[in-house]
Parts: sequence; structure tokens; C-alpha cells
Amino acid sequence: MAQQLRRQALEVCRRMGAPAPEAEDVAQDVMLRLWEMRDDVGRFRSIETLVTIMARNMLISKWRTDKHRSQGLWHTDSELPFAIDSTADPQETIEQQEMLQWLEHRLSELPTTQHTILYMRQVEHRSNSEIAQLLGIEETSVSTLLSRARRALLASISPK
Repeated sequence: MAQQLRRQALEVCRRMGAPAPEAEDVAQDVMLRLWEMRDDVGRFRSIETLVTIMARNMLISKWRTDKHRSQGLWHTDSELPFAIDSTADPQETIEQQEMLQWLEHRLSELPTTQHTILYMRQVEHRSNSEIAQLLGIEETSVSTLLSRARRALLASISPK
């Protein structure tokens, strides 16, 4: 079971674009954290979901503290894995950067579950059934939460 959970943490990191050594570090940190939580793990419906969320959050935290963005893993201050066209004129580049910063801010305002589901669907390209299985919820709940997240984003860009 531990090896399967470790592989899952590695896969999450790889899908987020982490280099192999960094993915290994995060997977090891996830396993250590699980060991520290061993008495409380039973209260979670799905350990696999817990591992997925922990790996994702630990990797983002590591990137924030290690300043990997300045090394070109992710562009500027954005934590979204979108590339900005470096051949565009400076005005377009600034607009793209501002758009990504705005989008990141709006995404961070979403409830955690909606944010996670939207990320898994749009960035990781997972199906609704796969997301439901990973999070231990019904597939209809995934559709509902995904719809709510999209409506919340749409409402934030619609004129008041």
C-alpha cells in the first residue's frame, strides 16, 4: 500500500511538471507526513485523495519557497502552468502576465474542493469519473462542483 501511495504522489508531481528529483523529494515528504498522521488517517474517506492533495500542496509550497519560478519552471508570479508567448510584443506580454495573475487570484478565492476539482479537470485533464474516484465522491457531485466553480469565475469577470 505504501509503495502505491508513493507512486501516486510521484505521478501527481510529474503531472504538475516537477523534475524527477523534486518529485522524489515531495513524494518522500508526503510519505513522512502520512506516517506522522498514521493514527488519524482512518478519519479520511480516501487516503488516495489525501495523498493527491498533499502532494499537490507540498509541491506548490516547495516551488514558492525555493523560488523555482525564477528558474523558468513557471513564468513570473503565476502558479498556473501556462506559458507566456515570449515572442509577443511587450504590451501583450504584460497583459498576459496580468491576466494570469488575475486568474490565479480568482482561483485562490474558490472553496478548496471547487479549486481542486477545477484544477484536476482543466490542468490535469482528468475525467469526471476519475476525479470522483480520487476524491471519493459521486460523479454527479463532481459535475455540480465543477459547474459552481466555473460560474463563480464567470461571475467575477461579468460586469456588475
